[in-house]
Amino acid sequence: MDIETDTANGTWTDADGGRTPRRTGRRPGAWCAALLFAGVSVVVGCRTADSDGVTPVPQLLAFLPWLLVPTGAGLLLTLLARWWTGAVWGVALLGLLAWFIEPYGKSVEPTGPPVAEVRVLTSNVEFGQGTDALIAAVRREKPDLVFVQECERTCGAALRRDLAAGYPHRRAVEGDGAKGSVILSAFPLRAAPAVPGTLGMPAAVADVRGHPVRLRLAHPMPPLADRVDLWREELAALRDAAAGDRGTPTVLAGDFNASQDHAAFRRILDTGLRDAARLAGQDRTPSWPARTLPVFGTQIDHVLVSGDFAARDARFLDLAGTDHRALVVDLTLHAAAG
Repeated sequence: MDIETDTANGTWTDADGGRTPRRTGRRPGAWCAALLFAGVSVVVGCRTADSDGVTPVPQLLAFLPWLLVPTGAGLLLTLLARWWTGAVWGVALLGLLAWFIEPYGKSVEPTGPPVAEVRVLTSNVEFGQGTDALIAAVRREKPDLVFVQECERTCGAALRRDLAAGYPHRRAVEGDGAKGSVILSAFPLRAAPAVPGTLGMPAAVADVRGHPVRLRLAHPMPPLADRVDLWREELAALRDAAAGDRGTPTVLAGDFNASQDHAAFRRILDTGLRDAARLAGQDRTPSWPARTLPVFGTQIDHVLVSGDFAARDARFLDLAGTDHRALVVDLTLHAAAG
């Protein structure tokens, strides 16, 4: 059978005058690519606008690097469908994602002389379930400062019983479930106002070999669908506290429930604090959820430090019983440049 093509009408014509519809197999691929690109574009658009948007954007921003997967799949579909406009769209999204995956924040080293070495450990023990593993890690790692989130009353009692000899100084917000938080210190502490927060965010000033260092524990509410505004407010409270600490060496550590891809977290870094994991070359190492690591995850557990500190090392530890990795960082405190 002889076939001729009528491109104007989008049909095939055989020699007998019959008409057969043109193949449209490529069209579903183009539609699927467009849907993938549209979803990624909403998230990338909010990132470009320095906004966390509304649900589900804050939740998806935590996993921004993983958006390379649907974008890459969409780009492959555009090539198979020969949809060249879509291919340009996909390449543009890949470029923006690659740009935003780069580390955020300052990384300038302090210039004053070193005056003290400080090891910091932070861990979310998931309603106290990881307490025993945390105690073992503290004994093994021997940090000078320990920040513990979701340390309910049983957890707090265990830390007091098993670690008091090495950490005689503590500041805590007592609570049940996720609401307990504790700072343990080998250095003397004096009281400081806590940052307002639903889950408890205690603070203190440590005497680190004669140098005052302000300590703050971070644990804002997670960005649940119905609590995104509260999440923003509590991260803003941490930002305001960090802005008020300028001029004093500061360590702000804990479970921020936010990554560097969240605008609310970047505003904390904009106060001059720096992410110790980033300084030590571990800026994208995931810390949560531990049950899917290292295949899938994001870094929401951080140790932020003022410009008085250099970070020599950062390690993420797997602890049994909790859905978070613990983070250990080795810091050097420097005196103000003369």
